[in-house]
Amino acid sequence: MSVQGETREKTKINIQEPKHYNVMMHNDDFTSMEFVVDILIDIFHKGELEAEQLMLTVHERGRAIVGSYPYDIAVTKVLAASARAKEEGFPFRMTVEEA
Repeated sequence: MSVQGETREKTKINIQEPKHYNVMMHNDDFTSMEFVVDILIDIFHKGELEAEQLMLTVHERGRAIVGSYPYDIAVTKVLAASARAKEEGFPFRMTVEEA
């Protein structure tokens, strides 16, 4: 029921997906291919075949995007991979870039 002279205001809600960031894996001459594949499987939840293909792309091209995530998730994955690399003694490097 509407009251005479009543003004209704429409509120538009604009929900946006969070920005995504690419996790970039960089090649080096010391980190083993097996370690890279393990990181891709364990931390980035890639299948074995996809992990091997990504590892070869990084090896051949010098770097590759291994995933795209909201910022907090991207940074968490990079920190987890970097911590494991440090434990293993590898100079493994990953960066986060705006997608």
